[in-house]
Amino acid sequence: MSGYDDRDGKIWMDGGLVDWRDANVHILTHALHYASSVFEGERCYDGKVFKSREHSARLLKSGELMDMAIPYTVDEIEAAKRAVLDANNLTNAYLRVVAFRGAGEDMGVAASRNPIRMAVTAWEWGNYYGDAKMKGAKLDIAKWKRPSPETIPVAAKAAGLYMICTMSKHAAEAKGCSDAMFLDYRGYVAEATGANIFFVKDGEIHTPLPDSILNGLTRQTVIGMLRDRQIKVHERHIMPEELEGFEQCFLTGSAAEVTPVGQIGDYNFEVGALTREISEGYEALVRA
Repeated sequence: MSGYDDRDGKIWMDGGLVDWRDANVHILTHALHYASSVFEGERCYDGKVFKSREHSARLLKSGELMDMAIPYTVDEIEAAKRAVLDANNLTNAYLRVVAFRGAGEDMGVAASRNPIRMAVTAWEWGNYYGDAKMKGAKLDIAKWKRPSPETIPVAAKAAGLYMICTMSKHAAEAKGCSDAMFLDYRGYVAEATGANIFFVKDGEIHTPLPDSILNGLTRQTVIGMLRDRQIKVHERHIMPEELEGFEQCFLTGSAAEVTPVGQIGDYNFEVGALTREISEGYEALVRA
């Protein structure tokens, strides 16, 4: 399979469609050096992008939090996504929208005179965790911790916040795991490298408070589904030793969708009925 830089197709970049292989940036792009970049990952099901406008609005909010005024409206971002899907003849796809500080007059930490650029691309992408939807994903426990909201803008989906995610996922894969679970700076359970985490005990749901992590759109959707089913949801601080008492576990995210977890470190979980119900319910909802 060819690399992501060597494919046929179109990418929307700075206001128009360009050939896939021509969607390039200069080596002195500020984002490449200083992580001045925000992005969204979204899925299109049967021609409709799930929570599309919410994703576009969050991109603009992330830019605001990162002191990057993205020069497009929600409607313009929506039009760009539709143009990419149509140009590539895609109806079921993953979309990546990225806004970043480009090359310009400045090349240091401060770069307020450099332009804010944006690109939209899409491709076919199957299950993020492979066959984990059947048997449950296996997670490592990361050595890195999610930092304090006084350290980083935790409500932004910013590229720099994923640095420890990449390192932790590499370390997990080297151990034969699919992903890694973070604790936060206080020692509470936080999230996986690219997904929020939920636990099941006695028919009720427990999930970390999003006070040092991104409150994912899929997380919010699943909590709504659970409450519609009259299932009690506890959003709270969870200590790692509590994992021993949980019966089931699952991850949520636009890429991950709803994925069962079978193991985290030395803790094991069943892929139980409630997890399967929510996974199947989510699959139906995104295609409704």
